[in-house]
Amino acid sequence: MATAREVKNRIRSVKNIGQITRALEAVSASRVRKAQARVLASRAFAEKAWEILLNVQSSMAGTSLHPLLTARPEIKNTMVILVTSDRGLAGAFTTNILRVARRFQDRLGKPARYITIGRKGRDSMVRVRENVIAEFSNPAEITLAQISPIVRLATEEFLNGTVDEVFIAYTDFVNLLTQHPRVTRLLPLVPYETEDPVLAEMVKNAPKVTTGSADYEYEPSASAILDEIVPRFTLLQLYQAILESQASEHSARMVAMRNASDNAAGLIEDLTLVYNKARQAGITSEILDIVGGAEALQNSMDKLAMNVEADLAARERHAAGLVQQQY
Repeated sequence: MATAREVKNRIRSVKNIGQITRALEAVSASRVRKAQARVLASRAFAEKAWEILLNVQSSMAGTSLHPLLTARPEIKNTMVILVTSDRGLAGAFTTNILRVARRFQDRLGKPARYITIGRKGRDSMVRVRENVIAEFSNPAEITLAQISPIVRLATEEFLNGTVDEVFIAYTDFVNLLTQHPRVTRLLPLVPYETEDPVLAEMVKNAPKVTTGSADYEYEPSASAILDEIVPRFTLLQLYQAILESQASEHSARMVAMRNASDNAAGLIEDLTLVYNKARQAGITSEILDIVGGAEALQNSMDKLAMNVEADLAARERHAAGLVQQQY
């Protein structure tokens, strides 16, 4: 059993950890509100842009589409843009998206090249010896200029035939308590359809769009419009995925730190009880030692008194004997 001093030191350590987790919870709570506002504000725009893109594609039926809209007849190689975080302490946030990304790629059964956004994803993929061709950080205030090199690299790999499909693996934000790891196809820019129920479960559903009654007038032409909006829409898709992932990260970290703070408080209560028991055991042991010492001292005193009495009696007998000899 641990001593009272050891338990007290552990209580102090748990209190310090609790202060850290409460501080991280407060920071994540302030950041998640801003991240949530950003992702909800851009989500409607991204879905509307997707609807316009599909309508433009449908109006060009029978004509050659933009290269980024043309699906390959045979898929030989794929690319996955993995969106994680730069920091930990977010519960199972990173573990969940890594597991989904690898399960998805294993289910496809095609060689994969990875572009990682976030240090945690990079470290994990390098550790398992995946083919990571590029790595990027995931700053808190992400901008379109910062993700342009990522989209440009993925687009070049797709156009030169190095890869036939490009996917984004990220965490979809639902609310503060619910986040779902999902995979969506970035290139070609057409809705991903599969008959595999396992893959369909991991793939994010395309937003519902109304393509039947939409009628657009193009100036100068539909192909010129596609040449302009397709690269921008590719950038927008990745930007929206990163915003979703950041909002999910802050939510997961806030919940994880709240649970850690609650666990620290419960652990402190348990350790305080153990500390009190240890103190009581120590006090009881000291009292028993004092009582035992007092009894031992009393026995010694009694034995000494008996010896003194015996010695006095012997001296008295000796003195009486001397007096009798004189008379």
